Amino acid sequence: MTGSIEQIAELTGHIDRAWQLAWNPGEPIVASCSTDKTVRIYSYTASPVPTFAFSASISTGHTKTVRTLAWSPDGTLLGTGSFDSSIILWERQPVDEEEDDAGVGGEWESITRIEGPESECKCVAFSRSGEFLATCSRDKTVWVFSIYPDDYEVSSVLMEHTQDVKCVAWHPKEDILASSSYDDTIKLYHDDHDDEWYPFATLSDHTSTVWSLAFSPCGNYLASSSDDLTIRIWERNGDQWQTVEVLQGVHERSIYSVSWGVGSGDLGWLASGAGDGRINVWHMSRTPGASIEARLIATQENSHGVSDVNAVSWCPRDGCAHLLGSTGDDGSLRIWQINMS
Repeated sequence: MTGSIEQIAELTGHIDRAWQLAWNPGEPIVASCSTDKTVRIYSYTASPVPTFAFSASISTGHTKTVRTLAWSPDGTLLGTGSFDSSIILWERQPVDEEEDDAGVGGEWESITRIEGPESECKCVAFSRSGEFLATCSRDKTVWVFSIYPDDYEVSSVLMEHTQDVKCVAWHPKEDILASSSYDDTIKLYHDDHDDEWYPFATLSDHTSTVWSLAFSPCGNYLASSSDDLTIRIWERNGDQWQTVEVLQGVHERSIYSVSWGVGSGDLGWLASGAGDGRINVWHMSRTPGASIEARLIATQENSHGVSDVNAVSWCPRDGCAHLLGSTGDDGSLRIWQINMS
């Protein structure tokens, strides 16, 4: 079985590079953030033919680039992180249903501004429960915040990395946090059931900056992408994680982003985006007693023209597993559909 990548939408409006995108897990909306300090939100209908439309623009009030954004698991909060070192939590205010047939309009209001890191925020991520928000920064730290209605509390400040921290990602089923860094390593953290976090593993097989992390939907595997031009697949055995597959020769420049979606098959689909402008999609599977298999099923060259691909992300909503979003230095959010034959 092979696949193809079809572009079904090019969503423009940012006036500078688009860094990241985030699909709302509960509603048919997707958001992107940019160097232009704004967040743009688009609504979509998934069937019979996916269509996308501009919904809202948030002038965030961040004084520098909005580098990262993430939805809470219930889709009610949007977190943004900026090079101004702050994190803002946003909530949509209700509107008259008669004036908003699609149910995705309304004004977005800042409800909490989180201060903590001393320099550029590179990534924000909510835990599976929505109780915690993790951030990472150029100051080599990972912060974990406990999130409450209209308030927050610092849970832990983790200083395990020796260089700029690029990414944080939460396990899909447990309160396990992963971070990756310019120091070429991945760190994994548990909490001690008293909201104090501590590292329990360091993964050090990469030989250059680790840009991105993505857990498999089942939680038994972790994908990491690197400046060393490889994607590593790590398998869990208790608190130990070890490399079981290395994908190499698939990109010619730094691999900035990986995303692991449910796709089809037992382990789903893995996507990657890189500085070479290429997007790759793999079918991930494992047979009893055999190693994990990553089968390349589709490739898209020049996906953002001559620009870098900064992020890729699978849509998490039911019935939309075949939709992949990407952002690039061209300032656009592009939506791709994976077609299988």
